[in-house]
Amino acid sequence: MSSQNYDVIVIGGGAVGENVADRTAQGGLRTVLVESDLVGGECSYWACMPSKVLLRSGAALAAARRVPGAAEAVTGSIDVRATLKQRDSITSNWKDDGQAQWLESAGIGLVRGHARLTGVKEVTVTAPDGAVTVLTATHAVVVSTGSAALLPDIDGLKEIEPWTSRDATSAQQIPERLAVIGGGVVAAEMAAAYSSLGSTVTVIARSALLGKQEPFAGELITAALEENGVTVLVGPSTTTARRDETGTVTLTLDDGTTVAADQVLVAIGRTAHTHDLGLGTVGLNPGDWLVVDDSLLVQGDSPALAGDWLYATGDVNHRALLTHQGKYQARAAGDAIVTRAAGTPVDDVPWGAHVATADHAAVPQVTFTDPEVASVGLTAASAVKAGYRIRILDYDLANLGGASVLAVGYVGKARAIVDLDREVLLGVTFVGQDVAELLHSATVAIVGEVPLNRLWHAVPSFPTLSEVWLRLLEAYGRPGFTDETSR
Repeated sequence: MSSQNYDVIVIGGGAVGENVADRTAQGGLRTVLVESDLVGGECSYWACMPSKVLLRSGAALAAARRVPGAAEAVTGSIDVRATLKQRDSITSNWKDDGQAQWLESAGIGLVRGHARLTGVKEVTVTAPDGAVTVLTATHAVVVSTGSAALLPDIDGLKEIEPWTSRDATSAQQIPERLAVIGGGVVAAEMAAAYSSLGSTVTVIARSALLGKQEPFAGELITAALEENGVTVLVGPSTTTARRDETGTVTLTLDDGTTVAADQVLVAIGRTAHTHDLGLGTVGLNPGDWLVVDDSLLVQGDSPALAGDWLYATGDVNHRALLTHQGKYQARAAGDAIVTRAAGTPVDDVPWGAHVATADHAAVPQVTFTDPEVASVGLTAASAVKAGYRIRILDYDLANLGGASVLAVGYVGKARAIVDLDREVLLGVTFVGQDVAELLHSATVAIVGEVPLNRLWHAVPSFPTLSEVWLRLLEAYGRPGFTDETSR
């Protein structure tokens, strides 16, 4: 057994943990990162990056086929082998040498193995070869262990060895028939990807797809999937799963119907990666999500948590299970740790330098289906629930000049939610081809609480999809004018 002391210990070497470590190291604190798998984490190897590669080939081909001239030049189908090769390249063939080298260049220590909290500011790491290292922190321990796929209690599911998102994004063979259990982002994206790669896909969702988004988003994605040959079953639940001697899986649904598949992907949600983290030693429950304040300090009644030393960033705190939002939290937490270590006050007022205020009502997210779904802030339903007096502005993106250039028969819709009392935006949703790049303008408008009368002076270029901003403002009427003629 060996012992080492650092200023900051970061448990979890994914994108979020790396960002925490980078901020504290840049702030002059001796930092070590502990990782039991690949440095770079879920996003780099099994989520954001490989999934987008799997989706990109189909989306690019579909976009070309919607443009006269280009459509006539497209005579073949997707080269699955080339797509998987590009996916392998993006993931560095599931090797983290480059990430480990970056840690070294940034002056961040790396200890490989499974970490457990064993006391206040103490982490014990067991390496793959059984060697044990006890790490102690002078200032802070940060938990950035992420989340894992949640598997439902379905009779026979474990025995058929279903895929989780990790398997779907790293598969080397495309199944002839794929059944997807779930209706969220992962389910929708993987249904789109595997359909474009040649699988016959069936989605089994208990409720409408993308249920946390504006309703029209799920409706348009369902229609697009079905147009591309995907069967979408909304309402039934899977009750049993059996694999026969030929390898075929039969899923029995609670409406009495069955679905046959060669592989089953379960994408119903995530669970906290805290089951074997030693949370009990600091008065927390193993397996729980970690509750944090806006500076990402873990909250709890245990005396062991006194002293502002335990932080949790990324999925593990269940605030916003998105890589970019986790990295945002990481920057806030890292800078807060450096500030507290220096004995100076943290800037913890809303939108301050050391808080993750945007987690509450300004989270941007893109679902990379075809069409894409890009949203930020509140939906109409969540805004009403929060007590705002709102107006909903809808616009058909097909009416834009920029959309007509992009595609024949462009399908898309935009929605903006206006706070009538302040005349600022609370939420924006875009659905359509190439709308992801519109999202940051909406995010800036919401985070900056830009008055609508100022947005009138942000002139969109023509012909682009950005012209939707002008159309939404026209639908609202010029803010500050109250007579019918001016509105």
